Amino acid sequence: MFWHGHFATHIDNPYFDQKLLDQFRQNALGNFGDLLVMTSKSPAMLQFLNNKQNKKQHPNENFAREVMELFTLGRGHYTEDDIKEAARAFTGWGFDGNGNFVFNEKQHDTGEKKFLGKTGNFNGDDILKILLEQKQTALFITQKLYRYFVSDEKVEGKHVNKLASVFYESNYDVGLLLRTLFTADWFYDETILGAKIKSPIELLVGYQRMLPMQFSNDKTIINLQRAMGQYLFFPPNVAGWPGGKYWIDSSSLAIRMRLPEAFFSSKELNLSLKETTAEMTDAHGPVNGDTQPTKQFRIGKADVDWTNYLAYWSKVSADSLPGELAKYLLPVPIADEQMKTIMSFADRTTSETYIKSLTILLMELSEYQLA
Repeated sequence: MFWHGHFATHIDNPYFDQKLLDQFRQNALGNFGDLLVMTSKSPAMLQFLNNKQNKKQHPNENFAREVMELFTLGRGHYTEDDIKEAARAFTGWGFDGNGNFVFNEKQHDTGEKKFLGKTGNFNGDDILKILLEQKQTALFITQKLYRYFVSDEKVEGKHVNKLASVFYESNYDVGLLLRTLFTADWFYDETILGAKIKSPIELLVGYQRMLPMQFSNDKTIINLQRAMGQYLFFPPNVAGWPGGKYWIDSSSLAIRMRLPEAFFSSKELNLSLKETTAEMTDAHGPVNGDTQPTKQFRIGKADVDWTNYLAYWSKVSADSLPGELAKYLLPVPIADEQMKTIMSFADRTTSETYIKSLTILLMELSEYQLA
């Protein structure tokens, strides 16, 4: 999921999408340099950023710009001349009808290029190699991973710098970087708990991992992605999903807080879709500013399997249940008064209804949106 947002593409070719997804799955914890090269040569990326139109007579700078701004160095660590020279190096990169990478020598600029202080007859592979030699690349990727796994807003410089050094000195071993991050004592500090807002996908996956369910409407999951602003394979632009507070507005928050009741109490909800695929056809955003008509959809009945969940929590005493469920479901404690209010609305008809109602009420709290 991180790489899907980092190397963001949206095209109307499911086969090319699948090829790129396979690369993410195979290399997500491998070497970042390998993943960078594979992704840069993927038909999805080359098509999305127009590099098939990048020819020596008329260089197209889209891919060259984004590979530095979004995939490696970050904004402010290169010049416009570096973009122009890199674009010349990437001329001739394309793909055939089967999605295989093709290098067209006749369209490639073989002249001398000056890039990030180096001079030579560089090709695209040379440019990527030079970018990987920059410690700024390791720092930029580490900062993004830190925001993705630790905190949306606050980035602790000393932790990031240490992690970036591990990343760079290991020749971009992603698995080692994440192992170092997840085993750090500070990663489990209470100040970090609840520092992130769950993305729509994290929220939906969390529901279904905890309580497996089947929907009467096969399009429910896709429509929910669109309604909450994270439609897989269709990020808003080449920068991917911003994350953090971007996930929450008055519309999406209302949807998020009503989902538990809809899913687990079998209540149908009518919701609006935020955007359509027709609006997302350009690498940098909508082709025009026209707003497509809002579409409505209904969340059909969800067939929820409560079996394992109820079997586990039925072993906990009724007195301890609210507090234990709160610890399990929420990343941060809630006030005593808030817990009393929840308990007052819980259905105590049977032990099963008590467990179910407490679960739904806790999942409707704003705290459940945090991680």
